[in-house]
Amino acid sequence: MARSHPIKKQFRDAEATQKQILDAAELEFARHGIKGARMSDIADRAQITTATIHYYFENKEGLYKAVLQRPVNEVQAMVSQLKLNDLSPEEALKQIIRVAIAYEAKNPHRQMLWFQEASQNQGFYFKQSNVESLHEHLIQVLNRGMKAGCFRPLDPFLTLTHILSVCLFYFTVHENWKHLNSGSDRLSQEMVEKHTEAAIEFILAAVKN
Repeated sequence: MARSHPIKKQFRDAEATQKQILDAAELEFARHGIKGARMSDIADRAQITTATIHYYFENKEGLYKAVLQRPVNEVQAMVSQLKLNDLSPEEALKQIIRVAIAYEAKNPHRQMLWFQEASQNQGFYFKQSNVESLHEHLIQVLNRGMKAGCFRPLDPFLTLTHILSVCLFYFTVHENWKHLNSGSDRLSQEMVEKHTEAAIEFILAAVKN
């Protein structure tokens, strides 16, 4: 009978444990920020000991940084697979919008991480999470579109802000706005697809010549 390699098993176990910790920490930080979240609550949610958290992430600050960095890394990997340079600026912009909304739909509470970071720390840790690497993809698409003449003259960074607002605000306000139309599940696949198509139409109408 074949036996699993102990080193590979240890790696898989370590990877699974770290994910378990990050998942639990993400929820606590989204609710309370770094100042209000407690390591004991994170450990309880993850069903591990606080010593285990310290083993992998050293302290609460290290864990918080890892939690903020994870979505940046995940979206970076997704966008990198799109091969945006092979697409027209209009099609590239559509694909970025689709990825941004689909990702938020799977992780609707993550916007609260950034809200807590802005509120509590004025972006001190945000600026360490390499978010600019994500912004560059969209800015390059906008610049290509303007150069090709298919997009009107734009301020790329301001336009990026507007585009992200259109895509993500839907999820940021979900817990409030769900009460405005209680008969509709705004996070259902049907509603998210409707939001996606509306966002694409709205944004393209705003940027095209």
